[in-house]
Amino acid sequence: MPHGQFCWYELMTSDPVAAAEFYKRVIGWESEAAGVPGVDYTIVKMGQVGVGGIMTIPEEAARMGAVPCWLGYIYVEDVDAASVRLIEAGGKVKRPAWDIPGVGRAAVVADPHGAGLVLFRDSSGATPPPVPHNAPGHVSWHELHAGEREAAFAFYAGQFGWTKTSTFPMGPMGLYQLFATGELPNGGMLTKLPDVPMPGWLFYFMVTGMDAAIARVTEAGGKIINGPHQVPGESWIVQGLDPQGAMFALNAAAR
Repeated sequence: MPHGQFCWYELMTSDPVAAAEFYKRVIGWESEAAGVPGVDYTIVKMGQVGVGGIMTIPEEAARMGAVPCWLGYIYVEDVDAASVRLIEAGGKVKRPAWDIPGVGRAAVVADPHGAGLVLFRDSSGATPPPVPHNAPGHVSWHELHAGEREAAFAFYAGQFGWTKTSTFPMGPMGLYQLFATGELPNGGMLTKLPDVPMPGWLFYFMVTGMDAAIARVTEAGGKIINGPHQVPGESWIVQGLDPQGAMFALNAAAR
């Protein structure tokens, strides 16, 4: 997998069993135990393809005030070297690089404004099969609510080679900067609103029909906090909270 690509998504939550059931009802994921000795970790899949994982918030993180949230994994050629470069660019290492037996090597880090992410390298070096663009059940968009948009983009471009594409004016919210981690635009950045507690990433999961998905969210105990809105490309989006309080977003081609 090329350096700088998102490759995995992980939910840290207060109730992994309930969270897995919520996302199964809303998105259609199936789940299974990871099978790593001594690690309580649930893998979620769309069909036979892994999308991400669900785990309990680690005790140390909980003591530091961590709340339920989604984290994105970014593939790097060398986790240790990437951690050093990130620190030199103003980022922070929250958990130094460690080996996940039979899986790979990872480090939990944050960009200079505090948005969290994970640096990751697969132990086998194998490239997973590509997921079709906008495939149901997979992440279709990566959105950074940044401490400051231009500074944040410069950081990610320097670390991972991301490139700018288009910009969209969003009124009082300022400019929305689209970016590509490969050939196609697959994310956007904006300076976070003052009432947003801290910078962070928001991931959009693709569903087939927005109105039906909204109904599933509420029926399963979640809450829609923004939307539905139609966005360029004629698709629809909503943002919501799962029953444990983790923020997520949905994207659909039709209402």
